[in-house]
Amino acid sequence: MKRAASSDLKLGLIQTDVSAHPEANLKKTLALAERAAKQGAQIICTQELFRSQYFCQSEDHENFKLAEKIPGPSTDAFCKLAKKHKVVVIASLFEKRASGLYHNTAAIIDADGSLLGIYRKMHIPDDPLFYEKFYFTPGDLGFKAWQTKYAKIGVLICWDQWYPEGARLTAMQGAEILFYPTAIGWHPGEKAKYGVRQHNAWETIQRSHAVANGCYVASVNRIGHEILDNVGGDGLEFWGQSFVAGTSGELIAKASADQEEILVVPVDLANVDTTRTHWPFLRDRRIDAYGHLTRRFVD
Repeated sequence: MKRAASSDLKLGLIQTDVSAHPEANLKKTLALAERAAKQGAQIICTQELFRSQYFCQSEDHENFKLAEKIPGPSTDAFCKLAKKHKVVVIASLFEKRASGLYHNTAAIIDADGSLLGIYRKMHIPDDPLFYEKFYFTPGDLGFKAWQTKYAKIGVLICWDQWYPEGARLTAMQGAEILFYPTAIGWHPGEKAKYGVRQHNAWETIQRSHAVANGCYVASVNRIGHEILDNVGGDGLEFWGQSFVAGTSGELIAKASADQEEILVVPVDLANVDTTRTHWPFLRDRRIDAYGHLTRRFVD
């Protein structure tokens, strides 16, 4: 699809609470995406795994039933919405690639309703209540950027957001905006001691990606305190606070910590060129000296 002429566009971030009913979650997210489109959003991004509660709090084979094929029911619905409203959609899904092979995947849909491609989460965490390695095979498509009608975008997912390598490799392919569908929150028992520090680190590392790459960063997180029926315990308290950072890392817009919101944020892509020209980090990279980045550790 031919890119739109204007450098001005609006991003739509959908931050929601999530129920135990996948079809209801899909219906709600579709309705919110439609509202975002009517409010002028041209690129709309869901939060990570929006169709279900964060099931990775436990290792349970029953949860594999939540996965779906891509293309499949969710992408079909979002392709129809994208075509109707002429919007780009990033939808974060639990992908069943084959029996025994599952990914944490984002589908990228262009404004004509076509499925441009998918991104499979590359970095897979394994921490208390974040047992993602049980469910997700690490991505095998690498870091990618897509030319959509409105902008060239890159998509990474949650744990990917802590790794500057992923952001850099995506920006090096021309991405003007990095989107991070996210599901991150506090262990309630740790919130008082570590909560502010943890959230500040999360926001700071992503804003630093905007600085280092001279691009916009949009992070979309869920809200709510999820205690799963088959897990119990204190659950996870998701901290919301979805945001968009500008090309110098400045916060342009930020959602609340505990309310469902559609964050519609105007951006100007001309700022990407201006920032990268005046802060030429891509020009001054010493690519001859970075060979050790492909090693696990330098002894």
